[in-house]
Amino acid sequence: MNLGDTLRNILITVVLVAAVVAGFWFWRDDGVPASGTGLPATGAGFGGSQAPVVVGTAAVVPATFVDAIEAIGTTYANESVQLTAKAADTVSRVDFEDGDLIEAGAVLVQQTNQEQTALLAEAQANLRDARTQLQRLEDLDQRGLATKSDLDSARNRFDAAKARLDAIVARLDDRLIRAPFGGLLGFRQVSPGSFVAPGTVIATLDDIATIKLDFTVPETYLGRIVPGEKVLAQSAAWPQREFEGTVRTLDSRVDPVTRSVVVRATFDNADRALRPGMLLTVKLVTAEIQALAVPEIAVQQNRNEYFVFVAADGRAQQRRILVGRRRARVAEVTEGLAAGEQVITEGLVKVRDGMAIEAHPEGNSNPAIGS
Repeated sequence: MNLGDTLRNILITVVLVAAVVAGFWFWRDDGVPASGTGLPATGAGFGGSQAPVVVGTAAVVPATFVDAIEAIGTTYANESVQLTAKAADTVSRVDFEDGDLIEAGAVLVQQTNQEQTALLAEAQANLRDARTQLQRLEDLDQRGLATKSDLDSARNRFDAAKARLDAIVARLDDRLIRAPFGGLLGFRQVSPGSFVAPGTVIATLDDIATIKLDFTVPETYLGRIVPGEKVLAQSAAWPQREFEGTVRTLDSRVDPVTRSVVVRATFDNADRALRPGMLLTVKLVTAEIQALAVPEIAVQQNRNEYFVFVAADGRAQQRRILVGRRRARVAEVTEGLAAGEQVITEGLVKVRDGMAIEAHPEGNSNPAIGS
């Protein structure tokens, strides 16, 4: 065989392979010619009739789409304080445990107070004596037997005795460390017998029935944020839960370096799921819109155009649509569909415009769907 015969055989082989490939793409495995050929989509292929393609469908339904500003924020207690001693003395009694939930005014720690108790008894006795002397002189004055100077002196002694008693009572009260508001206690830092001085931390107390969340947004959003708007937040500690709060206020100043402003939101925290210091991802809802929506899997794209296949009268109809907002697995449809229509979501790989289909609405467990 010479060189010319060899080249001719190679050329014939290439032509045959090209013909086979073209035929494969022209006639699919289900006997349906590719779109754009001009042949009827439901025609026979290689002498066989086409059975309807089994597809899954979902209804076009209204859904809520949210315009939101996203940010990251830190949580704070509604009220927070470090409980400290006012007087220098030893601890005689501790009336709380770590993590207790307490009411406002509850006594948490008592300091040693023997000396003050003795002084209190002395002051009470002095006050009783001063009151008796004053009452006696007041009786004599009514009969004209007491001088005005004696009566004034008795009144002054009574007032001084009462003031001294009040001062001792106040010092005794300083040795009772109380909760200024109700909330959740942290770890206790003292034990009975410990010596504490003014400023010594006894424990932390946080009111977490309401949680404050501070986050920053660019100053360009100032005109879109007003108190009362809804805030949605999520925490890595509760990945399946979304917390809902409201904007309380905006900071009075914009940071001149970052050009951002701090927004404070509040969240009801009756179950105490949120704690101070947590990091939350935030969505500040600026608008909620009701619009038609379809599963995102039903939407196909060709360059800058979007379309879906609609199941109607046993046929697949290709429909051009306009897509708006998107959220998890759902796309907003602003034009091209009506509520209640069924769009094909499963089995799309075999579907062509005008093809006969057997539709199974979403939720049908037919094993043929998507095969």
